[in-house]
Amino acid sequence: MRSLGPGAPSTEYFPFYAMNLEVGSTNAFATVGKEAPASTTTIYAGKHDSSSGLSTYDLAIALQYGQGTGSAQLVKFMSDHVNICGPQHPPYRNWKCILSVGTTSAFEIVPKMLAKPGDYLLVEQHTYTTVFETSLPLGIKFAQVRIDKDGLTPNDLDDILTNWDETVRGSKKPSLLYTVPTGQNPCEITQPLPRRQEIYRVAQKHNLFIVEDDPYYFIQPWLYKTVNQATEHPTSVDDYVKALVPSYLSIDVDGRVLRMDPFSKIIAPGARMGRVTASEQVIERMVRAHEVSVQNPSGFSQIAVFKLLHDSWGHLGFVQWLAHLRGEYIKRRDVLFEACELFLPREICGWVPSTAGFFHNKAGLISSLQIEKEIHSAAIDAGTLVVPGSWFLPDEGRSGMDEVFFRITYAAASTDDIREAIKRFGAALRRVFYLQSQGKLGQTDSGHQLQKLSGKISPRSAIRSVSN
Repeated sequence: MRSLGPGAPSTEYFPFYAMNLEVGSTNAFATVGKEAPASTTTIYAGKHDSSSGLSTYDLAIALQYGQGTGSAQLVKFMSDHVNICGPQHPPYRNWKCILSVGTTSAFEIVPKMLAKPGDYLLVEQHTYTTVFETSLPLGIKFAQVRIDKDGLTPNDLDDILTNWDETVRGSKKPSLLYTVPTGQNPCEITQPLPRRQEIYRVAQKHNLFIVEDDPYYFIQPWLYKTVNQATEHPTSVDDYVKALVPSYLSIDVDGRVLRMDPFSKIIAPGARMGRVTASEQVIERMVRAHEVSVQNPSGFSQIAVFKLLHDSWGHLGFVQWLAHLRGEYIKRRDVLFEACELFLPREICGWVPSTAGFFHNKAGLISSLQIEKEIHSAAIDAGTLVVPGSWFLPDEGRSGMDEVFFRITYAAASTDDIREAIKRFGAALRRVFYLQSQGKLGQTDSGHQLQKLSGKISPRSAIRSVSN
């Protein structure tokens, strides 16, 4: 065939001829006690490596117009990864995996595919803000489901759907549930397997489709499995993944789950790439949406990630990297909680150790948006930036809040900065609540009148802190 049809430019005129990337060597970050990889490996990508037999993927392919699925080479690697990861593998045959331009882009397509203006989306009581920002302009409403120490509560979900009143709600019963099951953002809860199974049974009862957003899945601490040398420093893929809590996708016998795995927390946010896995019918619709929007992730990102994962690390090196990441973030998390113990006033604060992710959830106070704003301002004045919990509500807390909490992240700050920031936050809380430096309740001449509120404040139910 002598093709004169497609309007693709000639690869001859791409001004990029080769790329050299320095990446961490797996033998460096797999070593016990290493703060960061001490050695690197050079990976090379040429323009015409494919035609010369050096590689299946080169710059000429990566920088040309692509498919709505993402590059076939990287899609194959990620599909193989799903195949060998039992806790993620769907229990049916006709599933497919494609690349997305990150989770924000992937989720933005979901309500366009599976909902209509005026429909309700079921979400956790506090949830990831981008869900609101992408759905509200499409006319989507939100029904919030209560959470407890194990996450989304199946009884409340069932109760909402069983007693749904279309006249009162102004819309039909929801058919779409969005959840972050591992290291939930912002409440930092990981749902154990029995809870996921209960939620799935409710989904079957009410014919819900589940959108599983799981950026922290591969860096979850082993809360439900035994920690051992194999999981800390894996010598096989199975060593690592067998300790992970099974995903919703892995228990999905009906094809009612769409799973999103972004690379932002495990590779780099700037890669603008992730993976979506679901039944082939749902994936086909998402591919059609890609073809008239983002098309596929950047070719530069795709070839860099392909060369890293396929040519340099392989599947074992990938999970060794994930084990390294997990260990490093646990160290930072522990520094944060030690600082909370040292510097925060327990008279009004409580916190729960995070189970995955990058954040810490600083725990409930009294039901007042005004107090949240005052604490936030006082923290900024003291030199610490934290994120108010009301930002994770559909109306930013204007309809009232059950508690006040702040999201605090330990992901990027140094350990010294973490300690200092928490110390300053503690000082800000003491100023707002007129507490003495040693942590005793002081006198107040205005504002919150703690004498009257003291019955609502306890060390466990006061300011809640999430570390995601």
